[in-house]
Amino acid sequence: MKHTLRITLGIILVIIGMIGGLIPIFQGWLFGIPGLIILADYFPPVNRLLQWAKKKAGYDDKNKNNNV
Repeated sequence: MKHTLRITLGIILVIIGMIGGLIPIFQGWLFGIPGLIILADYFPPVNRLLQWAKKKAGYDDKNKNNNV
């Protein structure tokens, strides 16, 4: 049940983000990116997209705890 709710929430956020991309006043990426992050746990293609985006942005999970 928990997984179904998370997947549904992720899909809803992505849809809102796509609609927001069509409306000039609405910032769709604020909803689309969190939706993709949620869906990355369940769908390998979305996970690969997320890993690629992290790599392009220079984000490294290994260095997350070294800044303490």
